[in-house]
Amino acid sequence: MKTASENAARTIHTAACLIIGDETKDTNSHCFAKWCFDLGIRRHRADVSQPSSPLTLLAKLTFHPAPLTSHDDITYQSIAKAFGLPLVLHQQAFELMKKLSRQHPGQPNFRWDEDSPALRAKLRMVEIPTDPSRSLAEQAVFPCEDAWVPVAIVNGNVHILPGVPKLFEKLLQGLTPRILPRLSDPRGKGIVRVSISTPMPESAIAAYLTELAARVQSRGVKVGSYPRWGKTRNTVTLVGRDQEFLNSIAPEVAQAVNGKVVQTEGEDDDESEKDKDKEEEDAAKEGKAEAKPHEADKRK
Repeated sequence: MKTASENAARTIHTAACLIIGDETKDTNSHCFAKWCFDLGIRRHRADVSQPSSPLTLLAKLTFHPAPLTSHDDITYQSIAKAFGLPLVLHQQAFELMKKLSRQHPGQPNFRWDEDSPALRAKLRMVEIPTDPSRSLAEQAVFPCEDAWVPVAIVNGNVHILPGVPKLFEKLLQGLTPRILPRLSDPRGKGIVRVSISTPMPESAIAAYLTELAARVQSRGVKVGSYPRWGKTRNTVTLVGRDQEFLNSIAPEVAQAVNGKVVQTEGEDDDESEKDKDKEEEDAAKEGKAEAKPHEADKRK
């Protein structure tokens, strides 16, 4: 097994993601897949599991140069156990938490300097697996200035992100400048993707996609399927380097999944869906506009 320092310096050509907790499975898996594609990283299957077996978790995470996990409230403990590391309060993360966190309406009497179950719960969120022989700066980074949540880095290559989808995506994008210099194929040079929009659920086309993936594997083509929650259409992707071959099989795939080739995901969503999304966006903007005078009054 390579040392943490060796792992941290390795060139990245593949990545794996372990999504812990079913509630974030598809959202974070999709986000991770798109991030890998945009950077030219070959993605290995995103697993969904509870980290009940640290040895199994360790085996899954240490194979790839840049594995990531999307965590719940027991992930730090499980990964610390897997690598034989203590959990240590990250003081910088704790100070940022106090600075950037808003008072929860359900905890009006909460105090940062007073022991309580609520405080202990918050502390667990910034107690990270820590190797005392390595610099703390190598074991936790803060990709976004407006977020107190760190990305913990264990063994030089296991990146632990929060499971909340919006925060997961934000921190993942924030990691990009750190990852880019280590890529073997930056920005996926030469990689082509064809997207097919389909109204069919993933379960209905799984057998066909499995057969298709086996059939085109020798041509270097990866087949993906991504549910779009809350939408009427899902996305099937064909990824490879041979544009002509991808274009030649796209019509067959579109017919098999009762769909059509699209340039951008969501371009053929139902008009009613688009109208609803616009209404929600407009309502959110109006809400922000109405909130500004109120906030000014509070400052007075």
